[in-house]
Amino acid sequence: MPESSKDPMIRSVNVLFLAGLLACSSFAGSAPAAPPAPASDDRAGAYYNFAMGRLYAELAAAEGSQEYIRKAIHFYQEAIKLDPKQGLILGELTELYIKTNRLADAVEQAQGLLKLDPANLDARRTLAQIYTHLAVGETQNAKIDDDYLHKAIEQYDKITEQDPKDVESWSYLGKLYRASSNSAAAEKAFHSALQAEPDNEEALTGLAAVYSDMGDSTKALDTLKTLTDKSPNEHTLGILAQQYESVNDFRSAADALARAAALDPDDERLRLRLAQDLAEAGQLDESLKVYQQLAAGNPREADYPLVIASLNRFKRDFPAAEKALAAALLLDADNVKVRDERVSLLDAEGKTDEAIAAMKSILDSLPRHSYAGRDAKIRAELVLHLALVYRDAKQYPAAIDALRQYATLATDDDAQVKAAAQIVETYGAANDLPAAEREAQAALKKFADNRAASRMLNLELAQVYGQAKHWSDVLKALDRAGQLASTDGEKMETAMQIVETYRAAGDLAAAEREAQTALKKFADNRAESRAIQLELAQVYEQAKRWDDMAKALDRAEQLATTDKEREAVYFARGACLEREKKYDQSEAAFRKVLEMDPKNAGALNYLGYTLADRNVRLEEAYDLIKRAVDLDPENAAYLDSLGWVYFRQGKLDDARGLLERALDRVQDATVHDHLGDVYLKLGKTKEAIAQWQDSLREFKKGTQQEADPDEVSSVNRKLDEAQAKLAAETHDK
Repeated sequence: MPESSKDPMIRSVNVLFLAGLLACSSFAGSAPAAPPAPASDDRAGAYYNFAMGRLYAELAAAEGSQEYIRKAIHFYQEAIKLDPKQGLILGELTELYIKTNRLADAVEQAQGLLKLDPANLDARRTLAQIYTHLAVGETQNAKIDDDYLHKAIEQYDKITEQDPKDVESWSYLGKLYRASSNSAAAEKAFHSALQAEPDNEEALTGLAAVYSDMGDSTKALDTLKTLTDKSPNEHTLGILAQQYESVNDFRSAADALARAAALDPDDERLRLRLAQDLAEAGQLDESLKVYQQLAAGNPREADYPLVIASLNRFKRDFPAAEKALAAALLLDADNVKVRDERVSLLDAEGKTDEAIAAMKSILDSLPRHSYAGRDAKIRAELVLHLALVYRDAKQYPAAIDALRQYATLATDDDAQVKAAAQIVETYGAANDLPAAEREAQAALKKFADNRAASRMLNLELAQVYGQAKHWSDVLKALDRAGQLASTDGEKMETAMQIVETYRAAGDLAAAEREAQTALKKFADNRAESRAIQLELAQVYEQAKRWDDMAKALDRAEQLATTDKEREAVYFARGACLEREKKYDQSEAAFRKVLEMDPKNAGALNYLGYTLADRNVRLEEAYDLIKRAVDLDPENAAYLDSLGWVYFRQGKLDDARGLLERALDRVQDATVHDHLGDVYLKLGKTKEAIAQWQDSLREFKKGTQQEADPDEVSSVNRKLDEAQAKLAAETHDK
């Protein structure tokens, strides 16, 4: 018969048979020790049946024929009968069972082989694989079946006992123990895998995940850094970045993602994550560059210019924000997110009335019908944004009305709780504390069966009591919130708020006692211990126990594992040394912060203000503070510092303008004091007196921890002198 007229099916079988023969021969060479091989006729029959099984499996995958599936299973089973020790055959049959959801058949097949030979590791691996599939399912968020989970663990335990160097099985066992919340057993399993193969990526990433579950972010990061130093790739660097994100170290996360993106410049997902983490780290210029590159590569995508507009809004670069927003509107004029960003931009520009009108226009343009599902959620979020714009404009009744409308649109308990919390905060912003307390108590009754909601609402109630300086009530609310805490992080948060409450009440002995108790409670958690040491340092600072503060900061530095954590320690040390009037050492500490992060606006401002307050190196002070203002143009503290530099330089009109701008944003005792000094120099004694009176009023409104006795005494002295001067001037007239 001529070659061209041969049956194509026969050619396919021959090719597959040869491929199967080669594959099986190769696999047999690496298979574990087994009883004597089957007779040559059995092996040849096994190869033939395996090749036919693979052929029908491929045809079934291409055409979806149940008949092909049935034939594939039949031939695979015949091959296994002839050569039951051949793991490749069993592996392909298992894969086919899983794909066709014949899991019971797979279990029966594996159990049958184990009855014939309990030492058949391939059959046991198949059984473990099926049980794992049945336990965790195919989707990430699928509910775990505990019964099958324990069965899978049992099989992998037997496999690793029989083959202690089976790295893959150890890794699976670690994952399964982790899924069953047995962190100690999971850690042991991953260590066993690493004993067999020290650089195994699955085991190292699994071990890091276990450490993260245990709250030991230091060990998790160390494990991942070991992996990425030895074998960096996009996957492992992405996991390292994720771990940094979990501890809010977005700068280090961005560094890891930058390395990953360099390895795969075409991966848009990696570059998007990089841009997001740069923004979270406050590196807005760097984030903008990446987003602009993404926008250039996706000129029809409206989301990128939308984010660019948002970042420029945060930078207070309103012309650039307007330009990017216009580009987004050209691409998708009806996009609600784009129109919503316009509301945010108008609000940031101080065009409150226009922002409110724009938001109402969006709401009016949405379809009017009975809202449900996604439509209800979109409208609810827009109404919430409108409420926040009203609150920013101090239109509190309108804000409350909008929040109540948001509550009616909210489709789940979380949104309902958010509405209740925002109403409490809005009454608090309006200084209507009885109404704030009433709303919080009503919400607590409504959500009494919701543990997380009750905890959050007790924290809101604590803030209301704190605003009223009802410290005992604050502590009771925090105690209830602590009892409702379900994670170490929540317990830690409550413990620190209790310390801060005692500080605010001026009970520093109790604050120290609570901080020491928290240190004992979280002794095994490095990150939490570091945070508590920083809080303890603030207690000692308030008590002017400088040596104790320095020791607490030394302990915090020893516990720090990232640059961001060290920055916080150096910043606190700089503030401590400045309070002690050790100015050179204080400056050195702040310089360390700026070496690590030249754009740390807080450090720039603090160092610049320290120089200005001492009336030294004013040009340098101006440069430092101006850089802080450029980074955060509406920050009232930075505006005050810049105004104070201008006062020291004799630029009184410039100083007055900045200090008045600062007071538009916040009522603060120090800003009033500074503006009083400016008014006095301008010859406006009455205005100066009014400012110092406001300063004393703000000192009284604040907590005891905020009122520095020396500052209060200084304001009183200046007020007395100004009043005496004004009385003398009036008498002379």
